[in-house]
Order: sequence, then C-alpha cells, then structure tokens
Amino acid sequence: MKKVPLLLLLGIISVSCSETEKKEPVQQSQQSSSLNADNLTSNKSLVNTSESPYVKLQALGIDEVKLNSGFWAERLETCTETMIPEMWGIYSDPERSGALRNFEVAAGVKEGKHKGAPFHDGDFYKMVEAASMAYAVTKDEKFTRMIDEVIPLFKASQREDGYIHTPVMIDLKNHPEKAQEFRERLDFETYNMGHLMTAACAHYKATGKTDLLDLAKNAADYLYNFCQKFPEKLAGNAICPSHYMGVVEMYRTTKDPRYLELSKQLIDIRSMLENGTDHNQDRIPFRDQTKAEGHAVRATYLYAGVADVYAETGDKTLKDALDKIWDNMTSTKLYITGGAGALYDGVSPNGTTYKQNDIQQVHQAFGREYELPNAGAHNETCANIGSALWNWRMFQTTAEAKYANLMETTLYNSVLSGVNLDGKGFFYTNPLSNTKGLPFNLRWPNVRQDYISKSNCCPPNTIRTIAEIGSYLYSKNADGIWFNMYSSSDVHTKLGEEEIQLTQTTNYPWDGDVNISITAAPSDEKQLNFRVPDWCNNASVYVNGQKVQTNATSSSYLTVSQKWKKGDQIKFVMDMPVQLIEANPMVEETRNQVVVKRGPLVYCLEANDLKKGQNLADIIIPSNIALSPEKMKISNSEIVSLVGTANTTQNNWKNDLYKPLNSKSNTAQIRLIPYYAWANREEADMAVWLPLGR
Repeated sequence: MKKVPLLLLLGIISVSCSETEKKEPVQQSQQSSSLNADNLTSNKSLVNTSESPYVKLQALGIDEVKLNSGFWAERLETCTETMIPEMWGIYSDPERSGALRNFEVAAGVKEGKHKGAPFHDGDFYKMVEAASMAYAVTKDEKFTRMIDEVIPLFKASQREDGYIHTPVMIDLKNHPEKAQEFRERLDFETYNMGHLMTAACAHYKATGKTDLLDLAKNAADYLYNFCQKFPEKLAGNAICPSHYMGVVEMYRTTKDPRYLELSKQLIDIRSMLENGTDHNQDRIPFRDQTKAEGHAVRATYLYAGVADVYAETGDKTLKDALDKIWDNMTSTKLYITGGAGALYDGVSPNGTTYKQNDIQQVHQAFGREYELPNAGAHNETCANIGSALWNWRMFQTTAEAKYANLMETTLYNSVLSGVNLDGKGFFYTNPLSNTKGLPFNLRWPNVRQDYISKSNCCPPNTIRTIAEIGSYLYSKNADGIWFNMYSSSDVHTKLGEEEIQLTQTTNYPWDGDVNISITAAPSDEKQLNFRVPDWCNNASVYVNGQKVQTNATSSSYLTVSQKWKKGDQIKFVMDMPVQLIEANPMVEETRNQVVVKRGPLVYCLEANDLKKGQNLADIIIPSNIALSPEKMKISNSEIVSLVGTANTTQNNWKNDLYKPLNSKSNTAQIRLIPYYAWANREEADMAVWLPLGR
C-alpha cells in the first residue's frame, strides 16, 4: 500500500482517499479557539513567574541560557541526540507502544483498540514537551517536524467540548455505550490533560506557534466547565494531578482569569470527597495535612501544583501546609539521593490505630517516619522529578537555598540514575542496593530497559526534565542574577530594561571552581548571588583577582553587589571534600553504616570494581578512610571516581542465617563511582550504604 502523508490522511489537504486504509475521511472536531494573541505572554520562562505577585524570583527564558560544555551540556546532548529520537521511535512503533497508534485510532486514521496504560497520552505529551525544549536549545528543525506531524492527530482526537482522552475517544468509535468520561478515577484523564497543557505552553514558548496551545485551551475550558457542574466528580479524579500545574501555567501563558479561578477550586473541592484516601492525599482537606503520605508521584505533583497556586494567590494556608509537609518529608522520609517514596506496597496509617476499617492500602508510597529500606526502595523516578518540580517552585517563592539544595541533590542523583549514560535505558525505581543472589524477585528489575512495558511514565518524564535543565540553572530579580546550579553556560538576559551577559566556566560537579566573565552589564549596581550548598563549609569569591570579604555560610546565597562592567572576572570557589555521612539512628536499615559523598554527588560501591573473589558485603569503610578523586570512563562517559583502602572480612555464608563474628580482617583497594552511573556495566552487586569500621 502506498504511504500517504499524515496531513493528507487527516483531511487537512484535500485529496482523494482511495489509497488510504479508510474510505471515509475523518470528521474534524470544530473547536473554536478564543486565544487572544494580544493577551499571550511574551515571557519564555518554562515556569513563568514574571508576573506572579507572591514570588521573590523568576527563571530565565528558555532562550536566555545556553549550555556550552561540561556535565549538563553532555547530558543535554545525549538527550537531544539519543533519548528523544529513540523514545519517539518506540512510541511511533505500534508493535511496541500504543502512544502514537492510540491517537491514530482515536482520530479515525487507523482501526483498532486502545493499547497500553490509560496514562499513555500524558507520556506522549511529555515527549512533545521534550522535543519542544530540544528545538529551543538546538534550533534543529527535525524536532518541530516531529511535533507538527502529531498535532493534527491530537486535534482530530479532541471532542468539540475540549475533552481529550484516547481510551474514551476510541470507545466512542468502537463501543459508544462504554464511552464515558471520568468513569474510573484510575483512567488518568486529568493527568493526561495536565501534561497536554504544560507541553503546549512549552511548545508555544519554544516555537511561537499556537496550534497546540489552542488544543490545551480547549481542554482547560472543558475542565473549567466540568468543575462548575460536577466539582465532586472532578475532585475524585485528581490522580497524579499534573493539571494543577497545567492550569496555572495556562493562566500565566494566556492570562485567562478563569484558569486561576479553576486552580483554586481544584484544591478546595478535594474536601468534598467522602471516600478520600491517604493514598491519594484526599482523606482530609489539603490545608489540614502535615505529613508526606501516600503515593509519592501523586503527592509531589500535588505539592508542586499547590505551590503554583500560592505563587499567584498568596494564600498563606496553602504555604503553611506545604511547609509542614516539606519538613516532614525532608527530616524523616527522604533518601540521601533525594529519592521519594520508600514503599512499593504499604498501609496507612501504619501502626497508629486498632480500627481495621481505618487502615488503607498505599502503593508506590511514602512509608512511616524513618522507614527507608535500601534493596526494596521504590523511589520512582517520576516521584523524584515531582519533588524537583515542587522544590523549584518553593525556591522561586522564597529564595531559600534549602530548596535549591534538594533540587540539585535530586537531579544529580535520583533523577539521573533513572537513565543509562548512553541514553537508551531507563529505571522505573531507584533502589540504594542491588544483590544478585536474592532468593526472590523484586517487583521491578535492577536492569534499565529501553521501554518499560508495565509503566513507561518515567522515561519520557526523565527525558523532558533533562531537556529543560537549562531552565533551573539561574534565577533573577530586579536586584540581580542568582546562580542555583553550576554548569558551563552563556547567559543573555535583562534586569529591568538593561541587558546583562555573562559566561560561566566550570568543571562542576567534579570540582568547586566557578569562573564568571561579564560581557555586558547594566549601568547601575547589581548583585551576583552564588549558592553555597549545604555540603560546603568554606566558600570564597574573588573579583578581578581580589578576594571579597563575605560571611559565606553553607545552605545560603553569597552576594556580591557592585557596578559591573564588561571584562570583569569573578571566581567563586567551593571546597569540595569527601564526606562520610551517617543517618539518624531511627533509620534501622542504615545503623552503623555510612554514605560517601563529594560535592552534590552520592557515591556507591559496585562489585564490578572489586577484585575477583571479593564480596561487596565484606567491605568495611574505616572512619578515617582517605579517598582520592580519580578520573575514569564508564560507557564512554567520563566520571570522577573515588579510590582508597578499605577493610574487608571473609565470610562464606552458604545457607547460614547466623554465625559467630569473624574478627579477622584484611585491607582491600576500593573504587566508588557516582550513584547515577551504576548499572551501566555488567549487572553486579551495588550498595550506597556501607558498613562502618570505627
């Protein structure tokens, strides 16, 4: 059969359909967009807080930061050259994925039934967002061509009232009697539409085109109208509520006040539910919540969306709840890698009630306080990304370094661990240890896969996050520039009406030296604010070779304020020692164990780097161990490992459960690698937490 271009199949161009698979051309939806070009924002920040009244900072535009070399530039190149094309190809292959085919069937271009998870639409929208950002940073037209091919499919799959969800739209064609919106809360309609909105806003900012934004506006209008008629029904279908972030960003992009109204309603209507659950964070009203509980992706997406609403409304009751939840998560429930969500299965409340009817199952969820297993750690990559999204929004509203610290820890460790160094394999979960000889199977394999058939939500989420990394490096306000994460890059932005241009050069995270060269400066005094991470106890700054006297403290921003000029050279230096970190003894799984950290990176020991016959479980870290940085390559990616001398015992456990202590020990040379780089070689045992020898 002759291949017919997609636009012809959809009837966008009038031709004979005699050679297509369907004799009748698809009937196009007749949505009428009310987008007013004069109202659309000109700001190109990914999360646009330029007019948000309750923030202290705003991000730079997606066209104002260019990564030019170093760590994140390499990850970004792998993303644009490998991750996006590979995953887009898989999503376009109907033998492997239903992502594209579902839209083809819903649009009437192909015959068939829905394939895959009900949230597959949202996963595809994430790829559109990633491709949009890839175009923004590369200007490679292949990305816009990819997107332009699928937008007509999205349009033909959308109902006249704006509703869009391929499982229902396919049922409308095949089984009209079953076609009903919001029939089941786990159908993920609002999740899918939320990701359509964020993708559309990113696409508009990257390309200037409004065709996808038109469809997102139709979907937002549908949710607004549905909420006015059936608020409780909508509240019960807020599963992984990306639409909270989505409708706020639609408000910022289109300036339609209904979307801000809707965002506030979405939080308020949660209290209407009579069958709410801790699993979905709706057993009690949001404003009454004080702990991070339930499904970790649903939780972090919710918290990020609520933070967006606070940025626009200043509702202190929302901020108070977010503060309490953040404190609970970071002080009792967060992994050292930034991973969020300890349990695959659990119950809530756990051990706090004798009333069996009050106990509910939770899944892929936060556990109780200090419940942080290692081998069975869930730490879904999507939850870790949700945490980064939440902390980014909290940082913009407060300008407090603690949020940027956690965002950086999460991105470097529990997000990057979700993808191979070559960009072709992905994790769903991110455990902190791996033992090949376990006598049982874990729910998720500790081998990355190119396509996770059970649930492929994490790979496209990881891909779009890496594609957007430049948006998190800097912030600004009227007073100056804020350096949040360090990476070699060029900046060209405005402070007020005047331009500032600078170039950053650094080998971070492998060392702590950051060099800034000013190439254009405003006429009046401005600040440069450098984040001093929580792991850094000694930081200093030099301007044109002269040390500046500052009161630098860890987990804060060091400010240098003066009238800058072209040619000024600033050097910011952070001491980056190797540190041994221990956990609160309430964490039973890690008592008398330590983690090795250097800078923002958590390190692990992988058995690939031990001599033949050595057992990872026999390695003991002396409290005075000297570890030295040493370059090496894994999967053609240059990293900095840490080498030193550890103690080791020899135990042959066989089938023993207990045995007398072997007090004899020897020494062994060990090499630790960054946690994000594990599982890129032959599968082997791995551990982040290692026994401590005093």
